[in-house]
Amino acid sequence: MGLTRRGILQLAGLPPLLSLLPSTAFAQERIFRHATTLFDTVKYGPEFSHFDYVNIDAPQGGRMRLGTLGSFDSLNPYTIKGDPASTGVNETLMVSSLDEASSEYGLIAESVWYPDDASMVVFRLRPEARFHDGEPIKPEDVIFSMEALKANHPQYGGYYKDVGTGEKTGDHEVTFPITIKGNRELPHIMGQLPVLPKHWWTGTDANGKTRDISQSTLEPPLGSDAYRVAEVKPGQSYRLVRVENYWGKDLPVRRGQHNFDEIEMQYYLDRNVQFEAFKGGQFDVQLETSSKSWATGYDFPAVKDGRVIKDEIPRLGVNGMQCWAMNLRRPLFQDARVRRALDLAFDFEWSNQNLFYGLYSRSRSFFNNSELEAKGLPSPEELALLEPLRDQVPPEVFTSEYTSASNATPQDRRKNMREAQALLAATGWTAQTQGTRQILKNAKGESFRFEILLDSEAFERIALPYRDQLALLGIDASVRTADPAQYERLEGEFNFDMIVNVWGQSLSPGNEQRDFFGSEFAGKQKSKNVCGIANPAIDALIDRIVTAPDRPSLITACRAMDRVLMWNHYVVPMWFKAEDWIAYWKRVRHPGKMPGYSPGYPDIWWFDAEADAELKKG
Repeated sequence: MGLTRRGILQLAGLPPLLSLLPSTAFAQERIFRHATTLFDTVKYGPEFSHFDYVNIDAPQGGRMRLGTLGSFDSLNPYTIKGDPASTGVNETLMVSSLDEASSEYGLIAESVWYPDDASMVVFRLRPEARFHDGEPIKPEDVIFSMEALKANHPQYGGYYKDVGTGEKTGDHEVTFPITIKGNRELPHIMGQLPVLPKHWWTGTDANGKTRDISQSTLEPPLGSDAYRVAEVKPGQSYRLVRVENYWGKDLPVRRGQHNFDEIEMQYYLDRNVQFEAFKGGQFDVQLETSSKSWATGYDFPAVKDGRVIKDEIPRLGVNGMQCWAMNLRRPLFQDARVRRALDLAFDFEWSNQNLFYGLYSRSRSFFNNSELEAKGLPSPEELALLEPLRDQVPPEVFTSEYTSASNATPQDRRKNMREAQALLAATGWTAQTQGTRQILKNAKGESFRFEILLDSEAFERIALPYRDQLALLGIDASVRTADPAQYERLEGEFNFDMIVNVWGQSLSPGNEQRDFFGSEFAGKQKSKNVCGIANPAIDALIDRIVTAPDRPSLITACRAMDRVLMWNHYVVPMWFKAEDWIAYWKRVRHPGKMPGYSPGYPDIWWFDAEADAELKKG
């Protein structure tokens, strides 16, 4: 090997890519670690044997059957084309522990290193990592995966926007430059990259046709995790079977997991039909999201005699924002005063008492029930971020704590409706008589009319009372329930007025906030920016979140953004709960001590053959 610049770097034990980066990046000693975290320390050290929450003595065998609402016409989840099944069978570079907020441990990557300024990240791959066809997982596969996912799916495009082109820097090593410094989250979340087989996706199928990762397909994909696709009934179900020679089964991050021989996912087009199928034993686990159903629907014989177990599992972490989301791409919703009026008209207290059995709390933040939630007036640290944006944000950000409108008493309801009327009048909407009704109209004679689009009949009992409240203001709101496939298409194309939306959050927000609220994604189909928010002040605060150098700075930036989001009234906040409601047939079991950040099924659950025999006998 000649003493070229590349050769000198290789002799020094440094990857060639470092020559393109600032000297601080390669002046540091490269200490590879088994885990990353966005907090101070990880729970599990380098020599840990398994996660605390798994049952390493869990029996293996049997089948778990799951049910979900919707349909599918593709097995490729890495493109926006088609409606993909949730068959992800490709392992990621690293894997999260379920009992920590933001820690990841090596899976395909046995270790990781990045400098203090996070200007690059280096992954060392496990030599034993294999795809299901026996081919080793190589740096070329990692590089291909990053480029293909960024190019073909807006969620990955936003998530990994600042990741540069990767380079193979060793037989089992891959290095990615990061185009901005200080994004401390990015090396961490790069561990979440699913690694796809380059040789398979660039090869040909059974008919000799070259595969195209940008297109939908029903060909079962080549994977690398503990399961492979064995059977597919398009739109109805698919079945996974455990791979006996799965390469990672003895890793500490996988021990005590993947205990079922088979996992079957069944699709239903109607929530009521899905629930009846669960009651009839057609599938094993029901994650309940309806308070009415949880309070009144689980009185069938199998619950009473113990064949079905009804479980409330506490959930740690952030409760994100569930809301009525307005589409700001519609002229009707572009004035914040109009959006505030729609918020004032939503009577959460009546709904909680009469529809939800008092089981919910009202949302007031995009980071409910966490230290990231904005409370009181801005701190000096928040003001340092907000002052340069003063001309771009509502003045209330600086003067008032945001609280959702309360309708606890009849007096509150009347006060809120009067305030809503005044706001609408100030924006040019005046009440005019139309038959026996009062209808709001503007100076052009246009009626205040919009549609609330739902994906489930279960929300009709909530949307219809809201519609009636809006009618008292002269607003003509209609309610339409679309089938899941149609709803997904309309939402992805932003072809709606108002929908129910949920933004889930973690205790370590970062790059995903661009996809949620960033201007760049307001026009990208199937992005999570369903409201169409295009606000330079929020963009600036997202940048502060992404580049926060430490935990206190991250908390400050999240609180500042929370204030700006809430005072712009982009949404009508709904509610949240701090536990998961799960019912399951006793043929499947979960650990006694659950991890806290996820119910963990099917990965950490197992099959009880004795209980299954009893159920069959009964």
